[in-house]
Order: sequence, then structure tokens, then C-alpha cells
Amino acid sequence: MKEVATENFQRIRNAYEILSDENKRQIYDIYGMEGLNSGLELGPKLTKPEEIREQLERLRRRKEEEKLLVHARPNGSIIANFSVPQYLDGDGIMKGMGMSSEVELPVSKQNTVIVGGNLVVNGSAGTGAASTVLRHQLSSVSHIDFMATAGLRSVIGMQTFRQISPHSTATSGLAVSLRDGSINLSNAWTRQLSENAVGNIQLVLGDESSISVGWQKKDEKRTATGEIKFGTNFFGASAYYIHRFSSKSHARVAGRVGSTALDFEIGGGRRISEFSTVRMMYNIGIQGVSWRFELHRAGQKLIIPVLLSTDSNALFVTSAFAIPSTLYFLLQTYVVKPYYLKREKQKTLEKMEGLSTQLTEARKAAKKAQKLLEPVSNRKKNRQLENNGLVITKALYGNRRKIKESSELNEINDDVASQVFDVTIPLNFLVTEAGQLKLHEGIKKSGIMGFYDPCPGDPKLLLVEYTFHGRKYKVMVDDYEALLIPQDIHQF
Repeated sequence: MKEVATENFQRIRNAYEILSDENKRQIYDIYGMEGLNSGLELGPKLTKPEEIREQLERLRRRKEEEKLLVHARPNGSIIANFSVPQYLDGDGIMKGMGMSSEVELPVSKQNTVIVGGNLVVNGSAGTGAASTVLRHQLSSVSHIDFMATAGLRSVIGMQTFRQISPHSTATSGLAVSLRDGSINLSNAWTRQLSENAVGNIQLVLGDESSISVGWQKKDEKRTATGEIKFGTNFFGASAYYIHRFSSKSHARVAGRVGSTALDFEIGGGRRISEFSTVRMMYNIGIQGVSWRFELHRAGQKLIIPVLLSTDSNALFVTSAFAIPSTLYFLLQTYVVKPYYLKREKQKTLEKMEGLSTQLTEARKAAKKAQKLLEPVSNRKKNRQLENNGLVITKALYGNRRKIKESSELNEINDDVASQVFDVTIPLNFLVTEAGQLKLHEGIKKSGIMGFYDPCPGDPKLLLVEYTFHGRKYKVMVDDYEALLIPQDIHQF
């Protein structure tokens, strides 16, 4: 018992040293104990030179990547147009191609240079342009851009942006054509209409004068956008809606109508990795029936429109939509989903194997701490039983999915692989004399004495079942969520 008490006293002393030292606390807030024990400070866990070098090298690579992204933010897109009717006529399947690229280069705190270019080829004809923008930050709420474009349309101009209120912005621009001397003026105003909605108005005066009104609403699950535009010799309206089923998949519906366009498209996309998303769209309009495939990777895009037919035959239109949809759902159900589940399971097993020793040690330390708390915890529990007060009957902490599965079970596997840990003893210890238990918001529960993190990197839950005045209660809270019991809403 003395050894356990000494060990826990050492943990409390280490925590005090971190909280009382501003530098250590900043390191801990960013990198956790791993940052304190490697690179920035050499703690007892990294005593071997090769371990220290490995950790420092990892931190150095991370800083270099962050530095590179700060000094150069590239964006680009490639569009490859294919045409099946053209191929059937013997003219080749490639209809045209377009490429654009842009690099943003901060040269000082107030100045940024943006260099870009584009190239478009359609059949035997092509065009291109190169552009440069110098952006100067006038203040925290305004900046000015000086622009120059060389190509088929050589233009110089300037544009100013200013935030005129906490909810409104304004942009004004002037562009002069070096070819014919024509001048274009533009003004745009944006207003935040509500917490999730934004409206905008844009006015352009020049060779192609126009006015447009737009609206966008975006929240966690959906995004909706609409725009109406009128010009001197054209008009148009467009809208699209995106529904996010999860953080990895979404559906999209869009439509356009106007003097030069009439089409409707429907499709969806899926995130296949941390930085990559794929999307497929089905489009029907005045140009015919087409598919569009997209790959988004960080700031880069690959877009492949495929024109299937210029005729709007009902059977062909239906088949062009039904066949890829059916193939997608079959592949998703029988190939993609099983593959990703298997891969995630394999990654979890590999991670658990790599952390097995550390998790076993942390579990033993938590059990030792519980053993130290147990006498007082039992006394408090018995006192609450006598007074018909708050008694924690079951408390589990660990992997979110496994906690939900374990909530219906009376027993759990008491091992590291279960990713669930029984914390009934420490929670009974934290019950006050008044018969209440409070865990504050924003504090990771694995830091509570008698707890540990059984699944690093995975979302965690705390399940608590308790009795109060002879009634049974049950509640589940996230890792950083506050907990206050007893409450009537927890009764079951």
C-alpha cells in the first residue's frame, strides 16, 4: 500500500510541476506527455540516444512540413473532356482538356504574391493565360489586390476588400483591358443573415454588365446555395444542395436554367483518405447525358466529364443513371465497406500491439490507484447506502462503440484488448457527502486518479449506472463532456 501511495504522490507532483511551469504546460497542451518526454525535454522514458534522435527527427519533419505550407499554398485543377458520340464517329474520344494552377507565396507579414495560369484546348484550338496578383494587407479588416493578366485577354486591375461590420463585407474592383481599353467596374457586398446563412449581391458594369443575388446556408449536415443573375444579353439561375450522411460521404443535387444553359445533375462523393475525396455526378441537359468523375486531393482537382449521348432517349437516360447507381451500391456493400472495416480492424490491432506494453503498464498503475482508493470508496458507498443516497453501481470508461455494446452486459473482459476499463471504485470515491458527483467539462477523464486511456486516439465514452433514493439511473457522456449526477433525466 505504501508503494502505491508513493507512486500516486509522484504522479500528483509531476502534474503540479507541469501546471506551475508555463513552458512545460504549453508543451503538454500541444504534444501531451510525449512532447515533454522527447525532443523539447528529455524525461525518464527516453534515455536511449536513438529514441531521442527518432523523436526529434519526427518533430523536425513536422515543423518543416508546416513551414512549407506557410510559404507556398498551391492549388490546381485538370479537366479532361471525353465524348462517346465523337468516338463513335471516328474522331477520337478526347474532346478537350483544360489545366489551371495557382501558387500563393507570402513574402512578408503584409504582402502576398499569387501566381497562376491556365490552358484550355478544344479540338484543334487552344488558349491560355498567365496572371499575377500582389495582395497587400492594409489592416486586420482590409486588403488591396493589384492584378495583371497576359493572354488572349490582357488585363490590369485592382481590387479592394474591407469588412465594414462584424457581419458585412464589401469588395470593389477596377479592370482595364490592354487590348481595346475597355473598363469594367465591379462591386460585391456580403452579409451574414443568420448563424448559418450568408447573402451576397454583385454588380458588374462594363462590356458584360450584370447583377447577381446569391444565398448560402451551411450547417453540419447540409449545404444549400442559390443564385439569380441578370445581364444585358443573358439571364440565369442556379442552385445546389449537399447532404452529408457522415464525415466521409455526401450526396449532391444541382440545377441550372437560363438563356445559355438548362441541366440537372445528381450524384455523391466519398472521402477515401485524410486528404482525398472522390465524386461521381450524373448530368442531363440540353447538351445531352453525361457522367462526371472528380478526384480532390488537398488543393488539387482532377475532373473528367464524359459525354455519353447527345440524345435524350428515355431508356438511355434511365439506364445511364440506374447502372452506375446500382454498381456503386453493390460495390459499397460487398467490396468497399468490408475492405475498409477489415483495414480499420487491422490498423486497430496493429496499434494495440504497438501500445500493448504501455497500455498494460498504464492499466496496472490505474488498478494500483484503485486499490489505494478502495477503502475510502467503500466507506463512502456504505454511507450512501445507509442514507439511501447516490451509489455508483457500474461505471465503464473506454472505446465509444465497445462501451455501447457493453452497456447491455453485466460483465466485461478485464484485459487490455477489451478497450474498456471498470472505474466504479474511483467514481464512488468522488461522490461528495451531499450525495453528488460532478466531473467538469473540458477535462479528459483518463487523467482522473484510478482511470487510464484504454484506447489512445479513439473516441471514448463514460457509462455510469447508479441508484438514488431507491431508483435506477443511467447516463453516458463523452470524454470531455461534463457529468453531474443525480438527475431525473437519467432515470430508466
